Amino acid sequence: MLGEEYPDFLKSFLQPEAKGLRRNPLKVGKEEFESMMPFSLTPVAWSPWGYYYSDTDAPGRHPYHAAGLYYIQEPSAQAVAEYLQAEPGERVLDLCAAPGGKTTQIAAAMEGRGLLVSNEIHPARAAILSENVERMGLSNVLVTNETPQRLSSAFPLYFDRILVDAPCSGEGMFRKNEEARLEWSPENVAMCAARQDEILAEAAKMLREGGILCYSTCTFSKEENEGCLKRFLSRHKDFSQVSCQRFWPHRVRGEGHFIAVLKKQEQIPPVLREGKARRDTRPSREGRKGQHAWSPFFTFAEEYLQPGVLPEDFRERLLLFGEQLYLAPEQLPSLKGLKVLRPGLHLGTLIPGRGRTLKGEGRFVPSHALALAMKQEDVRLVCSLSGDGEEIVRYLSGLTLPFEPSEGKKGWYLVTVEGFGTGWGKLSGGVLKNHYPKGLRQR
Repeated sequence: MLGEEYPDFLKSFLQPEAKGLRRNPLKVGKEEFESMMPFSLTPVAWSPWGYYYSDTDAPGRHPYHAAGLYYIQEPSAQAVAEYLQAEPGERVLDLCAAPGGKTTQIAAAMEGRGLLVSNEIHPARAAILSENVERMGLSNVLVTNETPQRLSSAFPLYFDRILVDAPCSGEGMFRKNEEARLEWSPENVAMCAARQDEILAEAAKMLREGGILCYSTCTFSKEENEGCLKRFLSRHKDFSQVSCQRFWPHRVRGEGHFIAVLKKQEQIPPVLREGKARRDTRPSREGRKGQHAWSPFFTFAEEYLQPGVLPEDFRERLLLFGEQLYLAPEQLPSLKGLKVLRPGLHLGTLIPGRGRTLKGEGRFVPSHALALAMKQEDVRLVCSLSGDGEEIVRYLSGLTLPFEPSEGKKGWYLVTVEGFGTGWGKLSGGVLKNHYPKGLRQR
């Protein structure tokens, strides 16, 4: 495949891996980001929000990471979402989404508008995906834990764009991932190729006419890349290939990647296409039966959130699962029969009072996800901490903070790092009780 370039390719594996992170444009602008970051950053050429960082930096341990200001992502992988070119207001599917790097990049391109269904078949990995969606403060993402077959039954001809970042043999990650090297075999390549064929076949059923399908892997194998596309196009005559790109580690500052863009032909007039793809957008029965219980949240919002922070139609988009209250994305489809981990932005928990219902009593506990979706100007009460101070370290470790604000008001305070929401604290008697999730606390 490489001919005279092969020696240079081999030499690239003796070089250290390229390390990258990606700014979260939904939270912070370019100039502010670059001025506040304590790391040595160099732009990634193919990613408008991407940067390389040095081996001496540890961005994963910094409070800015906990606040969702950036996502740590291998530089070549940041190219995939750029090829998908998702736009605000669209319906997009990330079919094999964990751990969430490409999902969070797609969501940023969508600017919080439209619907992004982010799916992962493995439950443990789906949970990690959901955590990363939460950390980045995303509000228009529906996280599911389903097979491609079940999703294709639920969403026929539904999506404008679909990303299939397929499970693969991982040859492009050999330099940075010893496990990928140890698991490689010709048999594994063949198994991955067969699985990729199945996943793409289901993805094709979910893409509307005229829609875009982006297929990517982190392997060099032709059987899994060009071969997979050839087999797919031979079986799906309504698709055509738009572009194809390989990232080689000896040519770019990044690991190995393969990206291809396909387009589905227009077969019916656009005026009829929307009707064919439409689904039930009403809340599920579980959501509707809880509408009488939302008053504690309304009370919380009026007392602690600034006017205009919630969207104008938020009352129509509230969704209750058990005691958990969510703000559903726009155009939320029917969720019946699907394994859903996160049906939008988790607002918090409605805790019953003494009676059997929440009517007129009970209380609302705001979620960590809501804190990460807020900035200090979005709330009435703030505990503002410095990014390089000891107090933020104490907070992220789960410790209480001595705190006496000038207004002296008890209740929920948004804990911020340099103005960006990081979590909640509850003030009582000059002490801010820590509500940072136990599973995320740093040691």
